[in-house]
Amino acid sequence: MSNRRGRPESETGVLKGEASPARAASRKPRRRSHRAMVRAWRRHFLNDRPIDLTVCIANWNCRDMLRSCLQSLHDRPQGVRLETIVVDNASSDGAADMVAREFPEVVLLRNEANLGFARANNQAATRARGRYLFFLNNDTVIPRGALGRMVAYADVHPEAGIIGPRLRDSRGRTQVSYRQRPTMATLLHRTSLLRWTGMLRSAYRRYRRQDFNPGFTRPVEVLMGAAVLVPRPIFLECGGWDEEFAFGGEDLDLSARIGRRHQIVYHPEVEIVHYGRTSTRQHIGFVSSNMAIGFLRYLRKSGYRWPSLLFYKLIVTLDAPVQLIGKALQFGWRRLRGRHVKAR
Repeated sequence: MSNRRGRPESETGVLKGEASPARAASRKPRRRSHRAMVRAWRRHFLNDRPIDLTVCIANWNCRDMLRSCLQSLHDRPQGVRLETIVVDNASSDGAADMVAREFPEVVLLRNEANLGFARANNQAATRARGRYLFFLNNDTVIPRGALGRMVAYADVHPEAGIIGPRLRDSRGRTQVSYRQRPTMATLLHRTSLLRWTGMLRSAYRRYRRQDFNPGFTRPVEVLMGAAVLVPRPIFLECGGWDEEFAFGGEDLDLSARIGRRHQIVYHPEVEIVHYGRTSTRQHIGFVSSNMAIGFLRYLRKSGYRWPSLLFYKLIVTLDAPVQLIGKALQFGWRRLRGRHVKAR
């Protein structure tokens, strides 16, 4: 007897060469290899584990630096289960497309306009699933295991509301990433007009904590926002980043609000490379103006009255042309030096 296709068929209706249903049912299932079982167990275990850390990165026109940052997270095991969220503020250099193409595992949020550092970080925090939020600048490189050590420290120090690592520049020098709460005197010292006089130098040095040894873990008043870990419940409790800050002063404000109820800890046993001021060098006018506005808002939230705020605004306004000319000359000198070096 044959079936419709002409293939020989036994009397039981089973094609010749095939096992009967009874024989197939009685056959013992093939044992999975040890490696396959380990892979399946590991995949199941990791999928069931909660995410320890969400890395939140706000980006604007820093494609190459962002690529290096994401590459360090991708290539160097961190010892924790993490997710990465990038919020792109309408970059014109193709940064968002680069993330989508080269890092498909990264959660990418695209804004149609530059919404600022604070708002972009809040967008990332809203989508985050991690127990901890790690707000990270795009001009950073993360060493192997650094984030695992940050989470391990946070797990045994629940009193810490913000934890910041030691930041080193590209030459290995320690950056001053912890500070005192700024006063109007310390912020006025940032203006060229008063910095040249040296009138407020001592107050500014106290603000920068230059009298402290940066090699020991300690509670501080303010942490630089380039790399900070915040437990997600504490972040939600404080209301997140103040979105009225466009660029500058938002890290001072976050430290002040969280610091009222929780410790702010500088933890130098974890080190991260921070190149620093990448966006500042590319967009001098935008950054300078928004930093002045941000510092003014911080002073107002800190309780300063309108006569003091008016005086601060007057000094900053008069100083703005001096700052822009100085930055332009500095930028031109660097470009000129770079050409001479290449010519050699």
